[in-house]
Amino acid sequence: MTIHQLSETLINQIAAGEVIERPASAAKELIENAIDAGASRIEIATAGGGKTLLRVTDNGIGMSPDDLALAVKRHCTSKISDSLDDVRTLGFRGEALPSIGSVARLTIQSRTNDAPEGSQISVLGGRLEPVRPTPANRGTVVEVRDLFFATPARLKFMKSEKAEAAAITEVVRRMAIAFPAIRFVLSGPDRSTLELAATGDDRLARIAQVLGKDFRDNAIEIDAEREGVRLTGFAGVPTFNRGNSLQQFAFVNGRPVQDKLIWSALRGAYAETIPSGRYPVAVLEIAIDPELVDVNVHPAKSDVRFRDPGLVRGLIVGAIRQALARDGDRAATTGAAGLMRAFRPEPFRPAAASATASWTAAASPYRPLDTQPAGSGFAEMRQAGFDIGIEPSARAEPIVTAVGTEPVPAQIQSQALAQAVERYPLGAARAQLHANYIVAQTEDGLVIVDQHAAHERLVFETMRNALHSRPVAAQTLLIPEIVDLPEDDCDRLIAQADNLARLGLGIERFGPGAIAVRETPAMLGEMDAAGLVRQLADELAEWDTASGLANRLEYLAATMACHGSVRSGRRMRPEEMNALLRQMEATPGSGQCNHGRPTYIELKLADIERLFGRS
Repeated sequence: MTIHQLSETLINQIAAGEVIERPASAAKELIENAIDAGASRIEIATAGGGKTLLRVTDNGIGMSPDDLALAVKRHCTSKISDSLDDVRTLGFRGEALPSIGSVARLTIQSRTNDAPEGSQISVLGGRLEPVRPTPANRGTVVEVRDLFFATPARLKFMKSEKAEAAAITEVVRRMAIAFPAIRFVLSGPDRSTLELAATGDDRLARIAQVLGKDFRDNAIEIDAEREGVRLTGFAGVPTFNRGNSLQQFAFVNGRPVQDKLIWSALRGAYAETIPSGRYPVAVLEIAIDPELVDVNVHPAKSDVRFRDPGLVRGLIVGAIRQALARDGDRAATTGAAGLMRAFRPEPFRPAAASATASWTAAASPYRPLDTQPAGSGFAEMRQAGFDIGIEPSARAEPIVTAVGTEPVPAQIQSQALAQAVERYPLGAARAQLHANYIVAQTEDGLVIVDQHAAHERLVFETMRNALHSRPVAAQTLLIPEIVDLPEDDCDRLIAQADNLARLGLGIERFGPGAIAVRETPAMLGEMDAAGLVRQLADELAEWDTASGLANRLEYLAATMACHGSVRSGRRMRPEEMNALLRQMEATPGSGQCNHGRPTYIELKLADIERLFGRS
């Protein structure tokens, strides 16, 4: 077989298969070029989901005729020179434009600020046309038509126009969050126009444009730094979660990335606070020395590699957990909105027209309280202290509980309630419903608490603190269990032996390719020690952390807490209910149970008044 040199066109088409996977890939590359050119306004127009037309217009610095001729040749770039150690731009490979031109009809118009006229160049399926002068505004217009017409096989793998248009929208959303000072406009006959006005340095305002105004009310600011790596951004409270991961955004030095290390750390940070199958909402920005991160992992530049992945993962998990402990113990505002939607008052309608015709005041159950006959229930309510429209008096007025009523002078009760409402965020317990839900009155509304879920979280946090505050009790195996492993895995495990010992797992080296397990955590009882050790070895090989054992212990603690907490159906006294509320206020993470469900829902007084049409 004779070796021969491939043609330049074929080389570009092969490269295009890696760089330009779909119209959204082309859109990403062109938007990155516009941002690198210093644009403050970027307009994107599409047709046919980007397959028929993709046009990106910017007001950046533009290109001269000589630069334009080089821009469509492979590995020609203005962004790096001799090294990949200090990449500070989004693009740097010099592959995007020639790759697009090899599989589509590409036209570029550009003009610099000081040029009297613009220039235009076209590449049609790899065939390059000469640069020619053309009228143009300052900046650059890149127009891509008939994407993949030169490689029809690729068209067979495209999704519907709607799906491809949605993928381009997602690219624009991510770029918009990363660069809030740039105005983005996305339009075309295949979509409704999306316009994102520039918000300057107000990152949260831009995020609210993309994710919705609810995120602003449910976001916690993140700002932490460790060993020169800084993490900033916003994370949603645990009760503000979604059914997919589309509202999770990560950026490294301004570059949108899809990195499995970051997503794994995000899941770990929200462990035990979000239900299975639900995803937190978060926007994370990592600022790191370019020499400590490799962005040249894949031609699409969506993956990165950190020199110290353990440092980055620990920073993300620690910063988010600290922020959640500080500000995360609150119900999502969307919970109140859902509660409002559940209340759909319907006007009273008589059962039939005949009933309306025979209606009389004496026969109607809907009339003023003072006209109710004895035995109607209202007299008994009056005796129990539920007078409506009657001035408070010094007579006894009960606190309603699940176990009956205890008459307390109204003046003393109101004073105690006022003090509780003023002092405590979760207010004062007023009633227990269905032996499971505590209703508390706050200064500006009411709170409904799931007593079992709330107490379950409190017990779990107590047990978890005990785990972290002192070494876990270990049980010595009568006969050590020998686990055969590759030598590299044994080296990694022995390096973590002291940390594992604090968690109750005692291991020793047993020859070059084996580990002897001498102790296991007493909390876990009888267990598969070999399986646990192999799992830890896999984690250390991939993440350089051994969190599996700690997670297993926490899972056991969560299970024990679930079975040892206040059960649904138990009737509680007022002092018990108030004690539970006070514990919730003092315990981090009490806004969610161990399974991630909310422990309480808050309804503001303004919402209640809106239900009754009073505002």
